[in-house]
Amino acid sequence: MNYWKIALLAGALALPLHSQENLPDAREAVAKAKSAAAMTGEIREAIKGRIETEIAVSLANAEGKAMARAMAGSLLPQVKVRSFGGDGAYESGTRLLDERKYDEALLRFNAVIDSKGARADGALYWKAYALNRLGRRDESLASIAALRRDFPQSHWLNDAQALEVEVKQGSGQAVAPADETNEELKLMAINGLMNADPERAIPLLENLLKGNSAPRVKDRAMFVLTQSRTPRAHQVLTDYAKGAGNPDLQIRAIRYIGMSGTTEAQQQLVTVYGASSDTAVKREVIRSLMVSRARDPLFNLAKTEKDAELRLEAIRQLGAMRAGDQLTQLYASEASPENRIQILRSMFVAGAADKMLEIAKTEKDPKVRSEAIRSLAMSRSTSLDTLAQLYTSDTDPKAKRELINGLHSRGDAKPLIDLAKKESDPAMKKYIVERLSNMRSKEATDYMMELLK
Repeated sequence: MNYWKIALLAGALALPLHSQENLPDAREAVAKAKSAAAMTGEIREAIKGRIETEIAVSLANAEGKAMARAMAGSLLPQVKVRSFGGDGAYESGTRLLDERKYDEALLRFNAVIDSKGARADGALYWKAYALNRLGRRDESLASIAALRRDFPQSHWLNDAQALEVEVKQGSGQAVAPADETNEELKLMAINGLMNADPERAIPLLENLLKGNSAPRVKDRAMFVLTQSRTPRAHQVLTDYAKGAGNPDLQIRAIRYIGMSGTTEAQQQLVTVYGASSDTAVKREVIRSLMVSRARDPLFNLAKTEKDAELRLEAIRQLGAMRAGDQLTQLYASEASPENRIQILRSMFVAGAADKMLEIAKTEKDPKVRSEAIRSLAMSRSTSLDTLAQLYTSDTDPKAKRELINGLHSRGDAKPLIDLAKKESDPAMKKYIVERLSNMRSKEATDYMMELLK
């Protein structure tokens, strides 16, 4: 995956933005992001709580990929990952189930349960599932009982009831590898049957989704459903997106609907959004609207959503869609400085340099203007001449420093050297030289040597 794609998808993930100062070397951080992405196939899943450290990206690596550095510096700095007991542990646990590493999966699910987070009920279910696979029948039943006791309204109760029947009918022995493989063979057979006789295949897929299969098997069953154009398959997928099954399946259904990209799918997502009161579901719908290129529905949510976090999520996704015109309209009608800053960050992702330049020249709020100037300087779509003119015409020292910081994040030593040579203010020249001294660039090094003569 290219660096710019890593940065773009990270922006779509609602990663927080911070100042570019005092951040670690970019190369190590980007390497971590690339490594995580390679493990899962896409940065979206890698970043969502799976890297159990803080990723910081900025500055450095001046030899190339300057645009990627600028984007990464803005979109991936200090990604504070959720604690071990959060979503990261839950996702890690389900992956371990697919790999049949049940003992390791139990550690993850116990951490989620102890954290008492939003996914603790799902963790109790999967804990019971893993214990059953290990042949620990009594412990599995105890986990199901804890789920019923602690979460009497949980959407996992139907799944737990089916699992309980399976556990009680079992012999208390660990599941044999042949039985695990049999589930996958069934899916392969259903996939073939779907191509030949979908009316017969769909009920079998529904049974798999309602049963106690591994997460990967259920995910594949749902994917096979998405390949069918029959009304029944469409209805099953819609029902799951509305919450007919457990929360994991609901999220998967929403994602698959978004991937289809049709106008009908976009309308389905809007309907699911309006019918749900679950913030996690709504957030997933917003992200799926971005995937399906539903610009107008996202714009409407960014204008009308009352929940501040969900509204910001919609703004971020507009940036990922490069919806510069819509972001400009939002900015004009937005009164909150915090929201204006987020809109500016989305404009940066969208490459809307002309919009940011106008804001940098006219914005009255110092904090918001600083963000506009920094984003403008970091954007490769902004010409160096434009930045030089803005630097020369601006009298605000803070604004000048933001321009310098932006150029520094781009890895552009030459324009910084040009500014330093022309700068008559000793304090500002010192600031530029300080930034240059941190750059790994032959031009910067040559300039340092020149200053020492």
